[in-house]
Amino acid sequence: MSKPSTNKGRIVVGMSGGVDSSVTAWLLKQQGYDVLGLFMKNWEDDDDSEYCSSRQDWLDAASVADLIGVDIEAVNFAAEYKDRVFAEFLREYSAGRTPNPDVLCNAEIKFKAFLDHAMSLGAEMIATGHYARVRSVHCDGRTEYQLLKAVDASKDQSYFLHRLNQAQLSRTQFPLGEITKNEVRKIAAEIGLPNAGKKDSTGICFIGERPFREFLNRYLPTKPGPIKTPEGEVLGQHQGLAFHTLGQRKGLGIGGVKGKQRADGTADAWYAARKDLSNNTLYVVQGHDHPWLKSKRLSAADSSWIAGTPPLPGPYAAKTRYRQADAPCVLASAEGVQFELEFPEPQWAVTPGQSAVLYDGDVCLGGGIIM
Repeated sequence: MSKPSTNKGRIVVGMSGGVDSSVTAWLLKQQGYDVLGLFMKNWEDDDDSEYCSSRQDWLDAASVADLIGVDIEAVNFAAEYKDRVFAEFLREYSAGRTPNPDVLCNAEIKFKAFLDHAMSLGAEMIATGHYARVRSVHCDGRTEYQLLKAVDASKDQSYFLHRLNQAQLSRTQFPLGEITKNEVRKIAAEIGLPNAGKKDSTGICFIGERPFREFLNRYLPTKPGPIKTPEGEVLGQHQGLAFHTLGQRKGLGIGGVKGKQRADGTADAWYAARKDLSNNTLYVVQGHDHPWLKSKRLSAADSSWIAGTPPLPGPYAAKTRYRQADAPCVLASAEGVQFELEFPEPQWAVTPGQSAVLYDGDVCLGGGIIM
């Protein structure tokens, strides 16, 4: 491998111990940057448990830094994470919504607290192992920064980054946005990274692989209430609306209830379809295509637009959850911090608290929280 010939200035790379951020650091060093790795510790509660241990991640990150020849330091953002991300996570669940803490973590920790810390270390830029791209566009004597989808569509993470602003994007690089995950794994193997075969992390650290309800039970009180059909028939009891999300099929606790059956004796599965907070009632329906699970319109609040101003009303595409293909839509209005989307085809299980993210082709425009 050829060695870098020029120094492009200092760049701080968020190194998590995973293969993506490790290859990111190596690529930037090859390009001639003065790379400093920064390992972020964002969670401390039961950190030594089987579910969430950052110790091994730190050891992996330090081993990679040593191998590729960059300095690395650890920084603790646990207090900021608890105040800015986890507290909001609990508030949203308490209100019956289903938040996406990864979106808030990017906006408040990885591209705010981390960015500020990197600048204090004399960095000119930061970089992460996210699969996305940044493009600068010059227009009317000014530079605008756009967030684009990754080349590897199956790994694109622009959905989680849609709350970033111009100041943040102007100082951010995503080197993996131009290559595929397979190429990343190949590079890691070729240069002998110790974590080349490490599995990708799933979910958020403070939950890890533990049962979700078990985790929430530690922070939110149970509040039992009825589970009803649209016709008002009581099928069972839930332990709290916070423990359920729209479109949920498993874990409803009514597995033995058959409901309407076909001629052959089989029956459609039950799905969580609506939450009545005032009466603490969870409504369930039978069948994936039940009308209560489909929406042709949504309202979103707390909007954040990458350009700094909302896009003009008109046709776009949107995601109402991460693992979803772009759906054609019309931005009907965008006033203040709210906007309305209309869909030619009904969208399944549109869930309050999740993010609705708007796209114009490969360009991520921003989004907001579904109401």
